[in-house]
Amino acid sequence: MTTPQGPSSDFPCERVPAMRTVMMPRDTNALGTIFGGVILSQIDLAAAVEAHKYWSGRLVTVAMDKIEFKFPVWVGDLVSCYTEVSRLGRTSITVRVDVWAQRRFGREGEVHVTEASVTMVAVDDDFKPAPIPRK
Repeated sequence: MTTPQGPSSDFPCERVPAMRTVMMPRDTNALGTIFGGVILSQIDLAAAVEAHKYWSGRLVTVAMDKIEFKFPVWVGDLVSCYTEVSRLGRTSITVRVDVWAQRRFGREGEVHVTEASVTMVAVDDDFKPAPIPRK
């Protein structure tokens, strides 16, 4: 959480995000905040970026755990998705995604918006599960 003194001490400033996106007005809902579905899409894309480090073929998303939006995301915020593989199965990859918003336009600091665990399955050309080779 952001403190009056500056960024949250939990902000992963030493990590490289899988994705970063500046939120634009086209992504807002009637309340003026970013649609939750836009953030879900960013989570899905970031998980795929991480999973493709282990499988270069097709991936399909089969599950996303419970998502709780802790804070709104505003137009102009820089949204960063930090990823790490939490499980590498025979045909599936589970990726933890942490979403942070760096506030813009007068709002200081970083806010941990949400997190998710995304399970993706490697598939072949016929969309059948495919074994992921071990490196």
